[in-house]
Amino acid sequence: MRHQRKSRRFGRFTAHRLAMFRNMVTSLFLHERILTTLEKAKELRRVAEKLITLGKRGDIAARRTASKKLRTTGHKEGKKMLQEETALRKLFDTLGPRFEKRPGGYTRIIQTGRRLGDNAAMAKMLSSEGCQHLVMGLANMQQNWQPGRCSYF
Repeated sequence: MRHQRKSRRFGRFTAHRLAMFRNMVTSLFLHERILTTLEKAKELRRVAEKLITLGKRGDIAARRTASKKLRTTGHKEGKKMLQEETALRKLFDTLGPRFEKRPGGYTRIIQTGRRLGDNAAMAKMLSSEGCQHLVMGLANMQQNWQPGRCSYF
């Protein structure tokens, strides 16, 4: 029984699972959409919404807390290692102000079908207000759906 188990483990060790979610949430913030399995998207929503709430706060403590959860890319200049925090900047400069008046529900999960090979349920994860054109395109596809036609896109 799964009593008092609040998250999925995905058959990975804790460090591997946290690194996977750190990579996924960084990609979500940079590209504002990712394609992943449905279960990972549901777990990733928990991480992403907490970080966007930190982005709405916008103070230095929230920025430091969010920097621990996001992946930064670095490069060496001489003996110094310089970090480029593009995802962190986008979170606090773009996504935080965009969702300022929204009380929650910053991400959207849209099921896309099943993956060939292992038949895993796949889903697109989007930021709610960032990809309106994609959401409208999906709504049009669902309205024009006819039985017997492939529903993948």
